[in-house]
Order: sequence, then C-alpha cells, then structure tokens
Amino acid sequence: MEEERDLQAAKLRVEELRALISHHDYRYYSLDSPEISDAEYDDLMRELRRLEEQFPQLITPDSPTQRVSGQPIEAFGIVEHRLPLLSLANAFNEEDLRAWHRRASALADSDDFPLVCEPKMDGLAVALVYENGSFAQGATRGDGRNGENITENLRTIRSIPLRITKPTPPRFEVRGEVYMTKRGFERLNEERADESLPLFANPRNAAAGSLRQLDARITARRPLDIFIYALGWADGPTPSTHWETLQWLASLGFRINPDNERAPGIDDAVRLCAAWQERRESLDYEIDGLVTKIDDLALQERLGAVGREPRWAIAYKFPPRQATTKLLDIGVNVGRTGSLNPYAVLEPVRIGGTTVKLATLHNEDDIRRKDVRVGDTVIVQRAGDVIPQVVGPVLSLRTGAEREFRIPEKCPVCGAPVLRLEGEAMSYCTNTACPAQAFRQLTHFVSRGAMDIEGIGESLAAALLKAELVADPGDLYRLTKEQLAELMLEGEKQARKVGEATAQKILDEMAASKERPLARVIFALGIRHVGSEIAERLAEAFGSIDALAAASEEDLTAVPTIGPKIAASVRAYFDDERNRRIVEKLRAAGVRLAEERPEAAKEGPLAGQAFVVTGTLSSMSRAEAEERIRSLGGTAGSAVTRKTDYLVVGDSPGSKLRKAEEYGTKMLSEKEFLKLLRQNERA
Repeated sequence: MEEERDLQAAKLRVEELRALISHHDYRYYSLDSPEISDAEYDDLMRELRRLEEQFPQLITPDSPTQRVSGQPIEAFGIVEHRLPLLSLANAFNEEDLRAWHRRASALADSDDFPLVCEPKMDGLAVALVYENGSFAQGATRGDGRNGENITENLRTIRSIPLRITKPTPPRFEVRGEVYMTKRGFERLNEERADESLPLFANPRNAAAGSLRQLDARITARRPLDIFIYALGWADGPTPSTHWETLQWLASLGFRINPDNERAPGIDDAVRLCAAWQERRESLDYEIDGLVTKIDDLALQERLGAVGREPRWAIAYKFPPRQATTKLLDIGVNVGRTGSLNPYAVLEPVRIGGTTVKLATLHNEDDIRRKDVRVGDTVIVQRAGDVIPQVVGPVLSLRTGAEREFRIPEKCPVCGAPVLRLEGEAMSYCTNTACPAQAFRQLTHFVSRGAMDIEGIGESLAAALLKAELVADPGDLYRLTKEQLAELMLEGEKQARKVGEATAQKILDEMAASKERPLARVIFALGIRHVGSEIAERLAEAFGSIDALAAASEEDLTAVPTIGPKIAASVRAYFDDERNRRIVEKLRAAGVRLAEERPEAAKEGPLAGQAFVVTGTLSSMSRAEAEERIRSLGGTAGSAVTRKTDYLVVGDSPGSKLRKAEEYGTKMLSEKEFLKLLRQNERA
C-alpha cells in the first residue's frame, strides 16, 4: 500500500516536472526569453531523472529526458535532419565526469582511449549542409529531428564559407555553434537601450534572436560568429577520428575553435575542466562548460546513444554566476538623449572571479516589476558574464527598513525638470543643454558604430567640454591642431598634454569621417529611438539629411518599421533649433549629408516617373521589379510621397496602400504592372 502511494506521488511530481520543463524549454528555445537560470533548470531535470530511475514504469517516449528540447518556428520552414542533433548529458563535478568515463569504458571493454575537450559555447546550435562544395542549407537544431530553415540568415555570417574550393564529399553536413562576442553583445544592448527596446539578457539570447530575424538584413548587422564543432554526416570517405576530422574541416576553411585540446585520458580531461573554469574570463565569448568527447569515431558509433544523449560525450558544466549581496543605494546617470538611467550601488561581491560593485536596473518600471528596494539583499548575476544585473530581492531577508525608489523630479546633473511621456519606459531631462547629455552625445557621435573618430575617447571628450572648445558634435570639425595639442588630459596620476602627433592623428580621423555613409551620420546625431538599423532605413528612404529634416510624421511612418514613436522623435529632433545648428555646422565642415545614389537612366520610356512597390509579387521579387523600373528610366522608391506616380500593389500590401489612397496615387495591380513593363520594353 505504501509503495502504491509512493508511486502515485512520484507520478504526480513527474507530470508536474515535465510540464515545468516543457514550459521553460519553450521560453528558452522558442522565445529566447528564459524565466529561470540554467542552474535551476538543471535541478528540475536532475529531479526528473532521479524519479524516472526510481520508478522506470513512469518513463514515456515524450519525457524531456528522452528527447531534445526546442520547437521549430514554422515561419522559417521546417528542415528534417538526416541525422538527429542530440543534446549532451551534464557533469557538474569531477566525480560525475569520472562516472561517465567508467560507464563508457565498461561498454568499450577498455579505458585506454583518447578524448577531445572543447569549450562549450553558449550560443545556438546549427547544421550546415554543403552540396558539391557550396553552402546549400542551414538549420537550427530545433527538436533534434526537425529544425528551422535559417539558410539566408546564416549566409550573412562571414566566417561561414559559402563555397569550398578543395575536394570534398559531394554532400556533407557540419555542425556548429553560432555565438555573439561579449563586446558585440554590449554594443548591441547599448543600441537597443538608446532605442528604448528590451535588452537581451545574455549573448546566447542575442545570438538566437538575431538568427531568427525574418529580415536577413537585420541579422547581417548583428555581430555573429560561429565555431564548427563536428561533422554530422558525409556521402564519402572522411577521417577516422574526431580530432583529425576537426583538422580536416579547418583545412577546408571552416572556423574551428583554437582552444580545443586532445586529452590522452580522463585525468587530463579533468585537469582541463578545472583549468578552463578559471580561464573562461579570458575569452571574448561565453562558455558555460567544457565538452569531453571520445576521439575514436568508430567507438562513438559503437557506443551509440541512450534517449536524447550520446554515450560518447558529456558536458562538464561550470558553476552558475550568481551571488547575493546588499543593495546599498540606487543611483541615476543621464544618457545622451537625456534619459535617466538607474543603477544599483552594491556592497562589493565576487562573481565569476570579478568584484562587482555596480549593476544595471534598466528603468523605473523594471525596478517596480522586480520589487527591488534600497536596503534589500538582492540576487546579482553577471548577464552573459559581462554586464552585472540585479535579478531580484531575497524577500525572506527583508527587515521592513527597506525603502522604495522613485526617479527624481529634477535632473541630478543640471537640476532641470524631469519628464516621462505617456507610453515611455524612461524619464528624461528636459534641458537639451544639460552637461551630461552633451558629454554622452559627444562620445556617441565619435563612437565606432557612428562617425568612428578614433582617438577621441571619454577623457578627451570631457577635456574638450571642460575647456569649452566644443559645445556639441558640430564643433569638433572646427578644432585646430594647436588647440588639440595643448589640451590637458586628466590622468590617474598626473595631467598630460595631447601632443602634436596625437592631435594630427585625430584631425586625420576627423577628415576621414566626413565621408561616412548617410546612415552613420543619422545614427551619430543621437536621435532618440534611432539606432543603427533604423538609421539605415531612414537613409534609404529619404536619401539626404535635408529630405529627412523636412519629412512629416506621415512621411516617416510610411517607411517600413518606422512607427509613430520613432516618427515623433525624428520630427521633434529637427524641430529643435539647437539640433538644426548642429546639422548646419556639419554641412559647413563638409560632412557628407546625402546618399550617393546611382542616377536613374536619363532616357527611357518611364523617365521622370516615380514608382513604389508594396506587397508580394508572384512573378518576381520586389528587387527585380525595381530593377526593371530603373532599366526603363523610372525611379523606384521605398516610401509613398506626394511625388509618387504609381504604387504597384502585390499580395498583402502594407501601410503604403493607405498612404497612396490619401495622396490619390495611381495604383497598378501586378497584371497591370507587367503589361506596362512589356509595352515599354518593346518601345
């Protein structure tokens, strides 16, 4: 009777665990928005395994322990993997690792086999298929048997070879991990913060989100890279060991992790795992463990898999990167757009080998949602092991002395009133001449993603403002060599002059920056909500700063992905006299403020006629339609304006249709458009 009660209790808990794991799998793999840490997830999976081992009659084929997690997103199309992409069992300490080796040794009838140890990338696993040396198809792991077809997005990653010139099997598949560097992740989140977009929690989520963009142009702008870690299958002869296979793949042009190591035995693998736990901070990408594999491919095949996991490999997982500490205060700094950004002042705590004193709190709403109060004991994690963030309070340790945080009513730098617009997450300083805004605006203008003026860092920007040599970015181009050379920079020990050699280099950089593309100039202006991607859309749609400055909110929202919030922000920027003066200073300095577009053919039956294409055409792509228009002398734009003569309407047209109706623009169906092309191509 007691055994029956234990079984029923176990059954209920197993069902509960499976539901929880399924929910968190969906949040992690499909939404890229996990709700719990990896360590908490591993605890759930370990408990489920323990119960299934104790009550094997409860094991079902659809249990999370028997399959790979992750549901493919059908919007991309589904790819069936010829050979399943299995996930790995985890080892959390040395004994777990040695226990795996003992099991493998028993099945192999020997413990004398070499191993290969590889850093376990924290990214998104993909499978790349090559046909006759050309990259033919790329897919995510998905559920292990079916993945998402993300071929076009993977083509944007420069380290993936599109064509292999050396001899290869006619068809083969390689497997790798797409990831984002720590520096790239920080830069991306800074841009998203500037646009008031949600921040990615870590580089893994950022990489996954970037690969799942329906617009490959967005993926192309994200700092993605890949390491190939295995050969999936091949229609032809290949090396006999995993290590030799990696060297062979490297010779074909694939990017193989240079930190992979071959270990003669388990003792060597254990030492490597311990060493990498300390060395992980030295890498510019995330790893959460070390993968240990049996090198002999024939032995791998012999050992096979059990459930969702191969017997010939295991992932040694490093400890989680979280700690608890006291939240001493919540400070506020002012960003370049005037945003008031709260941050946590912490009692110093060691996390992942680094002392953390400050952490991000994003905005007031985020603080409210987490119910974080000054004086709380809080859980802090290094998001992606890079940016410390407050996860939440430890409620059980509250004493009642904690106090809630409020954004100040006046700017902490200049004392101007603070404003929070309806629907905005951030509060803003209303003084456009605020010294903090001027500093942030200047450092943003010269940054790598903007005008890329090397040599002007934070210390030099602060010195320029202090000496009153510049008041805004437009003043930079008025600086002389003498002014720069004599400028004093404050250092930790003593002040020093910039010097003539450095001054000349900076002037050369500024001269080169005048030829940056229009999109970079728009981004550099620091318009609220306009990041690099939006800046490119605006440059493409309007072609010049003058056209953009003259655009109405209606004109702006006619551009794809430009919503009312961004349109209002752009309009407000150019309505400000101070900002218009900055643009005029840039113009006077010779900064390029218009896109160099290829002129439409001056002759042709469609000369002088402006077209815009919307929706999907069945007979050709939009790019092909626009090229045929240009070949006949017409112009093809991306936004409907009062000067647009024709709107070509395909299936599922967007907001351009409504705009054309408002302006009375003549509309052509695809059939009418094709007829117009044929008539004029014969002319």
